[in-house]
Amino acid sequence: MAPYSLLVSRLQKALGVRQYHVASVLCQRAKVAMSHFEPNEYIRYDLLEKNINIVRKRLNRPLTLSEKIVYGHLDDPANQEIERGKTYLRLRPDRVAMQDATAQMAMLQFISSGLPKVAVPSTIHCDHLIEAQLGGEKDLRRAKDINQEVYNFLATAGAKYGVGFWRPGSGIIHQIILENYAYPGVLLIGTDSHTPNGGGLGGICIGVGGADAVDVMAGIPWELKCPKVIGVKLTGSLSGWTSPKDVILKVAGILTVKGGTGAIVEYHGPGVDSISCTGMATICNMGAEIGATTSVFPYNHRMKKYLSKTGRADIANLADEFKDHLVPDSGCHYDQLIEINLSELKPHINGPFTPDLAHPVAEVGSVAEKEGWPLDIRVGLIGSCTNSSYEDMGRSAAVAKQALAHGLKCKSQFTITPGSEQIRATIERDGYAQILRDVGGIVLANACGPCIGQWDRKDIKKGEKNTIVTSYNRNFTGRNDANPETHAFVTSPEIVTALAIAGTLKFNPETDFLTGKDGKKFKLEAPDADELPRAEFDPGQDTYQHPPKDSSGQQVDVSPTSQRLQLLEPFDKWDGRDLEDLQILIKVKGKCTTDHISAAGPWLKFRGHLDNISNNLLIGAINVENGKANSVRNAVTQEFGPVPDTARYYKKHGIRWVVIGDENYGEGSSREHAALEPRHLGGRAIITKSFARIHETNLKKQGLLPLTFADPADYNKIHPVDKLTIQGLKDFAPGKPLTCIIKHPNGTQETILLNHTFNETQIEWFRAGSALNRMKELQK
Repeated sequence: MAPYSLLVSRLQKALGVRQYHVASVLCQRAKVAMSHFEPNEYIRYDLLEKNINIVRKRLNRPLTLSEKIVYGHLDDPANQEIERGKTYLRLRPDRVAMQDATAQMAMLQFISSGLPKVAVPSTIHCDHLIEAQLGGEKDLRRAKDINQEVYNFLATAGAKYGVGFWRPGSGIIHQIILENYAYPGVLLIGTDSHTPNGGGLGGICIGVGGADAVDVMAGIPWELKCPKVIGVKLTGSLSGWTSPKDVILKVAGILTVKGGTGAIVEYHGPGVDSISCTGMATICNMGAEIGATTSVFPYNHRMKKYLSKTGRADIANLADEFKDHLVPDSGCHYDQLIEINLSELKPHINGPFTPDLAHPVAEVGSVAEKEGWPLDIRVGLIGSCTNSSYEDMGRSAAVAKQALAHGLKCKSQFTITPGSEQIRATIERDGYAQILRDVGGIVLANACGPCIGQWDRKDIKKGEKNTIVTSYNRNFTGRNDANPETHAFVTSPEIVTALAIAGTLKFNPETDFLTGKDGKKFKLEAPDADELPRAEFDPGQDTYQHPPKDSSGQQVDVSPTSQRLQLLEPFDKWDGRDLEDLQILIKVKGKCTTDHISAAGPWLKFRGHLDNISNNLLIGAINVENGKANSVRNAVTQEFGPVPDTARYYKKHGIRWVVIGDENYGEGSSREHAALEPRHLGGRAIITKSFARIHETNLKKQGLLPLTFADPADYNKIHPVDKLTIQGLKDFAPGKPLTCIIKHPNGTQETILLNHTFNETQIEWFRAGSALNRMKELQK
């Protein structure tokens, strides 16, 4: 077929009409595939336009970009109730993406649904199970051997149910999506919290739990609470050492880890054009750290350039014709507006222990001295799904090249994680990888690695206080290496490289000097690198498995004796009564992320086996009763023991239990297991001051009750030795609070109110025992 632009030109000449008329006519007929891998699945900008027009007429006001894309995917745009922050929307996403750790449970749930094929384009990406140990090729071989059973399950399940399969070594899910599947205006859901990375290509890409993915793969409308919209207006332009990463590090400092909860962060303004497409992806990716539903940038020439370079010029041309629907309306309203002048923005570094503790690089050394944080940097790590683009690697190589010219290598250990096989092959071809090796780096496999705790770290002992700097997105306690004394800081790849060369947090590359091998002092110049390779990307090895057209003979085997995989049994249905005399398993003190609830690292190998992985339930949470992790009182024996063991004891003896949590409970990765495990071990409710969005939804999907204190101070009224009764479930209704009776051991009682965010559909999930149970009921 002739290129799109050539067809337009020929029609113009033949019909003698103006270009926009011809383009409009042609676009209604043009069929542009969503990706090279699904030639018969087409982009539906015509449907997006139709739905937007219906909603705009109803609301009678200008729309933000976020609203255009979200409302443009409504199941029933003419009748859907729409109120930001209040109503639940029923949406029709364009596609689903799953990483291998979460895909196991998602596919097990899909198998359990009894459906023959997925209803929308879906993919599985093998990136989470590869441990960083010796280096790229060796680590990949080891992972393929250790995880053979899991990879075989995912490959055969994908083939059976029509899901594309990206083999281990392909790269990190979010980089693969950006290179192949994201496009302006897409609505994509992914079973990983950093799915918003796709917002760098103008899509609404949202991290969800596996049960949400199953709904979409089953062809059921997906429910999302109508997001508020936070606008971030960018003026000025990036220059010098300041990078796209610094935009989100600054925003994280402003909004904190929960400031974006329930909202989409929408970047706009003249400063947007100074940021590369992959830089925009970096900013959107780390929006997960402020609790945002997702983040998005408007379609512009930087996205068009990236689409063309990644072999999707036809999509860019189509997007050009529908651009009015891929940018915000003039005069649209934001629920909150932040303004950042990029010309004044300085390089930042955030941490330790939380991604919203923001410091300018120029100040972090003095802050570290004051706080007693180790100044000596043990390891610098670049890459991850947040910062592993060609531009990122080029800017880091530009810094490394200067050090090498003066005879210097890194004082700290230094690791490099390419984002995809395409990035790895291209930086090898263009010499970046060798420069980074020459300065002392080790190139790891194309995978998540240390960013998610898949790091066999040998240079320190557990409990040893130390500092690392990364270009990752998340730096919770123990996140990278399971050592609670590792002070992890998050910054840009070029700042990581400069700090690894200097070896200390006290180094500011904008002002400080290094001493070369010849004894002469020199200052690093701000890095400059190409946004995209001048030649075409080198695709590297072919790592994609197409699902066969006929999968009738395909078998998916799960051994009943497997320690890695376990077919699911349905959860019990609600018995129609109030929840009486619930035992408190643990009252959590302070931050409780999904890392605390369901640890990653070595536990990743059990992501497909619910009973085995449940042995990590809440082992990182701090018990308010004794200030310890993984130590709770058994209310029957009065002995202290591990949280999972105590939960299993209660389950065995028919004792239903509840967890009491603090603020923003469940912050972090979109971890299905953090909701499945408490349900599996007999939990019935989680009561907190507030929840992170994804975790709250995941709990509802599994038939648990995520409830919040109507008065947050009531958290202090509950003690670990109390028993709770939750009343009002027979009349459970949206917006109607439930009553909680606190029964103290001395016989006294207190009554408090509990709020919830359940809608009618979610109440049906609870009554059926889980969302999957409800799906089966509807099928019958």
